[in-house]
Amino acid sequence: MKIVLNGTPREVAAETLADLLSECGMSGRVATAVNEAFVPATLRAATPLHDGDRIEVVAPMQGG
Repeated sequence: MKIVLNGTPREVAAETLADLLSECGMSGRVATAVNEAFVPATLRAATPLHDGDRIEVVAPMQGG
């Protein structure tokens, strides 16, 4: 299916948000949103993806 991940169009096989993170090699502590709605880590496996979804994945940064 075609999605937009962090502003970049991509073709993926993932059916859930958790599958997408795995497919793209994204691990560790990240924040996720689908179509501008925050998705907590506990709900990623139950969050289905659909053609055209816009997914944002961000990692926290330290600094000052």
